[in-house]
Amino acid sequence: MKKSLYIIIGLLCLLSAEVKAQYDPAFTHYWMLEPQFNPAAVGIRPNLRVIGAYSNQMSGYSNNPKTMFVGADMPLYFIGEHHAAGAYLLNDEIGFFSHKRIAVEYAYRVRLWDGLLSLGIQGEVLNESFDGSKVDVEETGDPAIPTSTVSGTKFDAAAGIYYSNKHFFVGASSLHLTAPTVTMGTTNKIDIKRSYYLTAGYNIVLRNPLFSIHPTARWMYDGQSDKTDLTVRAQYNNDKTMLFAGAGYSPSSSASLFVGGKFHGVVISYSYEAYTEGVGLGNGAHEIVLSYEMKLNLEKKGKNRHQSVRLL
Repeated sequence: MKKSLYIIIGLLCLLSAEVKAQYDPAFTHYWMLEPQFNPAAVGIRPNLRVIGAYSNQMSGYSNNPKTMFVGADMPLYFIGEHHAAGAYLLNDEIGFFSHKRIAVEYAYRVRLWDGLLSLGIQGEVLNESFDGSKVDVEETGDPAIPTSTVSGTKFDAAAGIYYSNKHFFVGASSLHLTAPTVTMGTTNKIDIKRSYYLTAGYNIVLRNPLFSIHPTARWMYDGQSDKTDLTVRAQYNNDKTMLFAGAGYSPSSSASLFVGGKFHGVVISYSYEAYTEGVGLGNGAHEIVLSYEMKLNLEKKGKNRHQSVRLL
């Protein structure tokens, strides 16, 4: 009964004129999913990369948030070394709400010093929907709570910049540049704020070159609240064998552990994120990410052939 009450209170808050919480989902594996929040990060790997992620948050609660991401990106060597592109689908389910994003991304890259500078843009379609038929309330007739499925669609855009070399990377981006208002039905709407991201990471090669350390950080802000993610990853590389493990921390929010590796060409990683406030350590977020790269042999031959300077 108490969990159902929490859900109803959450619905009433979300169906008000403005959403106060952060709109964009925050994956624990943000360092593997950079095109999700920075279009300039497409093509940072030298091959076609297909990646998928699934996050089950607040486990143990009914109607808990669930987020799915599927994307692909690649350098467009057959056009020229300066171009890269990508696309992704994101579906974020929160109770009876569904947030969907379908995006296409393009990046223009130039060599700078000993690395690569990338400028990216993104166009996307947002779809917001609410299934009011599943709401079980004692009193009906409240116009704030629909009794059927209502939805709305808007166009949105994003832009970013990204620089990487063999030692470090840094990026900045902004999502929801149009700050769209999505109307669902006749009385309900969601005002989506612009959000801003900063990311950085460093590759530390140890005395034994088979081992490396990768600290990364991300900060995001939507004009009302901010979130910082700090991650450190230890990695082992030996020919076709790659294993890694690490930990993450978000001040005043959560702590996480993850482990993964490459098996038969597929990179797989699992994480558990424990919330440090609110729902308790046992009701955290389970997340799994799968990534696969395919060499297309479409690059131009000769002196202008490009190789990625970014390490996983």
